Amino acid sequence: MELKIKDKTIGKNQPVFIIAELSGNHNQNFELAVEMIKAAKEAGADAVKIQTYTPETITMDCDSELFQVREKEVWGAETLYQIYQKNYTPWEWQPKLKKIAEDLGLIFFSAPFDYTAVDFLEEMNVPAYKIASYEISDIPLIEYIASKGKPVFMSTGLATIEEITEAVEVCKKQGNNQIILLKCVSAYPTPLEDVNLKVIPDLKDKYGCVTGLSDHTLGISVPVASVALGAEVIEKHFVLDKSIGKVDTVHCSLDAQEFKEMVKSVREAEKALGKITYDLTEKIKEERKAMRSLFFVSNVKEGETITEQHVRSVRPAAGLPTKNISQVLGKKARLDIEKGTPVSWDLIE
Repeated sequence: MELKIKDKTIGKNQPVFIIAELSGNHNQNFELAVEMIKAAKEAGADAVKIQTYTPETITMDCDSELFQVREKEVWGAETLYQIYQKNYTPWEWQPKLKKIAEDLGLIFFSAPFDYTAVDFLEEMNVPAYKIASYEISDIPLIEYIASKGKPVFMSTGLATIEEITEAVEVCKKQGNNQIILLKCVSAYPTPLEDVNLKVIPDLKDKYGCVTGLSDHTLGISVPVASVALGAEVIEKHFVLDKSIGKVDTVHCSLDAQEFKEMVKSVREAEKALGKITYDLTEKIKEERKAMRSLFFVSNVKEGETITEQHVRSVRPAAGLPTKNISQVLGKKARLDIEKGTPVSWDLIE
């Protein structure tokens, strides 16, 4: 399957579509967000993705136990509301960031977390949407997003197989078949043994969708390996400088140089995958001259019977193929033959 986002075609036999997820790594500094977009372009990203929510649209300001953060020392906050207050992307920035990204040739889209965010992004005319792992069970939200008729990326990080199926069916019922399923594990960072990249081709077989990876491991090995399993999209959290100390930064983000290395390695991996072919390149045809063949390894007199002492399989491939050895041994030489002469039928009776 293939689909288009603006001028980019995504899917089978297309270059892997690489997304830089900005998340809250802009530290709520507009100039830093701008620099991140520029650096993502320089690093080779095809798209940048943000998140569109406010603390009020993603949670509520409540101090009850249900809204308390479990890892306060990690998040630096007491409640969910406080986390999102510190990490959301101000909405007034978003049209400006979109223009900057598009002026650089990047695709710019977002993950909305409620209807008002979708409406806001529609006004911005974003070309695609992302369903975050934590929202994949929010069926009314998925219905509303799918109804806009634009490509929908969906992370499967927290979903059961039944929830993935339901989310896909909800999109299709809205007449939207432009679905990209991203294998994901919502653990920050993700242990390698939990990644299970083999799910990527299984998702494609089950749902017939464009598939890829939303990765939260440390480093670049998993995204690169995913290419061999058929990933057509790779999303990775991006940060300009890890010293800013955000949780995303520490747990699963690549800095600009690391992201650039990932893109380079992904491009090399997809080039190496190539196509199914048994044709020999011109270079290989030339190299075949160094294969083994039959040579005379000692002098032979005219009329002398050729034995194993006279003929051996050696490199290069100037003589008869080695499979002919039994037809050569026991024959007589038609003329005097010097050591180092390739075996040929005209030299033997």
